[in-house]
Amino acid sequence: MRRIYFVAIALAAVAAALGFALTGGSSSNGPTTVSQLPDAAAAVSLFKGIPQNGNVLGKASAPVTMVEYIDLQCPGCRAFETSVMPTIVPRYVRTGKLRVEARPIAFIGPDSELGRRAALAAAQQNHFFDFAQLLYYNQQTENTGWLNKLFVRSAFASIPGLDAARALSASDSAAVTRQATHFDDQANADHLKETPTVLVGKTGQLRTQMVSPDVSNLSAAIDSALR
Repeated sequence: MRRIYFVAIALAAVAAALGFALTGGSSSNGPTTVSQLPDAAAAVSLFKGIPQNGNVLGKASAPVTMVEYIDLQCPGCRAFETSVMPTIVPRYVRTGKLRVEARPIAFIGPDSELGRRAALAAAQQNHFFDFAQLLYYNQQTENTGWLNKLFVRSAFASIPGLDAARALSASDSAAVTRQATHFDDQANADHLKETPTVLVGKTGQLRTQMVSPDVSNLSAAIDSALR
């Protein structure tokens, strides 16, 4: 897990100053040309056939909701998404019992912000979870430049049905900036301390139960909320 000391970001000003937009960016330890990323098929297959609506995964009628705060560069988030969620998704989400609301934040560094904006652009085409999972499968050491504009383009190109050109354009949009700011506001309201942070509760009710992000504790929390 990564502890968070500063969540709120003046997104527009920071993006302008540091070049978060996909037309600029950080140094490159990722691909030098657009290419198919490893494990793209596995990332997509995990969610195939499950409704995605922006940053929400699962049926709207699911009786339980799980909120997850994540950073795309966070190693703890990678462990959660690649070790825990492959059990939770088929058991609870695919069966219509659970919906997942992802709230991506960016606190590790500029590359996290670039990745978040790209994920929210993918969300506009209902591919947020495919994109995020693909990044976690290919995650490298934080703040080394791997999560750069070419890596993002390769991720977009690796997801069937995603319009890469449209996503690239949307990543630098005012709509994405507003949504990212909203997630930061929610994180502050929830007194976020670390990622991943997972909240579980009945859909439509205030989710105040913070759950340890492992299979047994998360499954127990979901089962309790289903009663």
